[in-house]
Amino acid sequence: MYSTKENVNILTALLVKEGITKAVVCPGSRNSPIVHNLCACPDIECYPVTDERSAGFVALGMSLADNEPVVVCVTSGSALLNVAPAAAEAFYQKRPLVIISADRPPQWIDQQDGQTLQQHRALEPNVRKSVTLPEPHNDEECWYCNRLVNEALNVLHLNGGGPVHINVPITEPLFDYDVMQLPDERRITVYPAVTNDTSVYEIAADFFCSKKPMVVLGQLIPEVVGNLLEPIEEIKKVAVVIQEKLADDDIGPSQPLDEALMMIEEDDSYHPDHLIYIGGTIVSKRLRQFLRKSECKMSIVVNEGGDCCDTFMHTTDIIQGSAEEVISILANETVGVEQKAFVTQWDKLFDKAKAIRNTLKPRFSQLLAVKTFHHKMREEAIDGQLFYANSSAVRLGNIFSDQYIYVNRGVNGIEGSLSTAVGYAIAHQDEEDVYCVIGDLSFFYDQNALWNESLSPNLSILLLNNGGGGIFHQLSGLERSPYRDSAIGAEHTTSAEGVCQAHDIVYLSAHNEEELYENLDKFFNSEEGPVLLEVFTNVEEDAQALKDYYQAFK
Repeated sequence: MYSTKENVNILTALLVKEGITKAVVCPGSRNSPIVHNLCACPDIECYPVTDERSAGFVALGMSLADNEPVVVCVTSGSALLNVAPAAAEAFYQKRPLVIISADRPPQWIDQQDGQTLQQHRALEPNVRKSVTLPEPHNDEECWYCNRLVNEALNVLHLNGGGPVHINVPITEPLFDYDVMQLPDERRITVYPAVTNDTSVYEIAADFFCSKKPMVVLGQLIPEVVGNLLEPIEEIKKVAVVIQEKLADDDIGPSQPLDEALMMIEEDDSYHPDHLIYIGGTIVSKRLRQFLRKSECKMSIVVNEGGDCCDTFMHTTDIIQGSAEEVISILANETVGVEQKAFVTQWDKLFDKAKAIRNTLKPRFSQLLAVKTFHHKMREEAIDGQLFYANSSAVRLGNIFSDQYIYVNRGVNGIEGSLSTAVGYAIAHQDEEDVYCVIGDLSFFYDQNALWNESLSPNLSILLLNNGGGGIFHQLSGLERSPYRDSAIGAEHTTSAEGVCQAHDIVYLSAHNEEELYENLDKFFNSEEGPVLLEVFTNVEEDAQALKDYYQAFK
């Protein structure tokens, strides 16, 4: 029988799946559920040692003897600090020591309760990874607990390896043991993307043998995207490839992703059974929600650090390697693979969504402004680099852009978008034009980017000004707050005209559709230096235009 503590059982199950067979256990009441589980588990042999400092080194010696990970388990409080010397030695020897400490619940830390101290990260910097597990009460918290343990265990051998610290808060009662068996926990495995390791090739072969394979490309730098164009085309013949303009340098209409997802609603036939996710973040919240509902037999994440990134909540494997390495391996494995009905199904869906998109004519709004901006670029073959600000702006860009989009999507903040475009324009002022599409809050927050003696004439700014944070009008339920506009959405009546005058920037404005068309011509043909076109719209009209747009795909 095992403990009733969910986090302890998740931890124990994953230790077994990691193949750990030895644990050095120290006395204590708070860690008794962990010690009980380790002793009750037939796959793990326990060695009691009273002194924690000695216990750490005993575990280190066992790891040296077997060249395998070994657990050392201690109770809460200063007991953990006594393991620090062994942790430091294991760190510099790069030995896989799993240091497990019991802890009081977080609400009782620093409250003069017994045997407590700040245990989270207490052994840093002399461990490779520190995690503190939650005490799960729902499925999401169980997933989080599982992920944290996987993160820690993966680091034991990653990039040279070393010790890890897993801190386990445990609420009383401590001494209930009536769970019949350990849960069947997901173990996330890390594989290197190297030519002499057959594991990645086997994964690729299994991927293409599946009925519904899908590759999702997150944000990638354009140099990488350029190298992937040909192999991606090969993969598209036998698997569905999802890519926003943050990962697509192929000149042409953007993939109508959100539009397609609106059309399929709850049709499970569009869900993949095998998934590979490569690159950084994706903009589409709808895609993330869709893929989190997918029941994938294999769900693989690719990154160079081997990081345990579980965006879609069902990662099974991690391939440590670059996008180029893994895409190249995948493309080579497509030889002889027949096209799946799943690919045809998605191609037809995208074609249908594109056909609908091409017929839509939005009212005067930010949606129309961005559509017209990109139509003009395409119609007149205007060349240049595109920078989008976060929030509503980049979402509109993903609908209409024909080319790669730069956007600060690492953290998704609204600050610094204009400054980033300014920096790029300065670095390339004699080579190419730079266009920045930005919302009002992001612009005014970062207007000091224009207070720059190096500001270059190749910069053009399309400012979408609807007097506040327009995205807050798209969040269902927020309208119930009387403070949505004044406090949450930062309602304002500010214009960029004065800013432009102060910094010798050509200023244009549009308050209606006619002015938009007229001044976009001037915007693209200005030769007087940096230029800014400010498009004034109504925030309610913007929200309704976007709502009407997506309604057309239902």
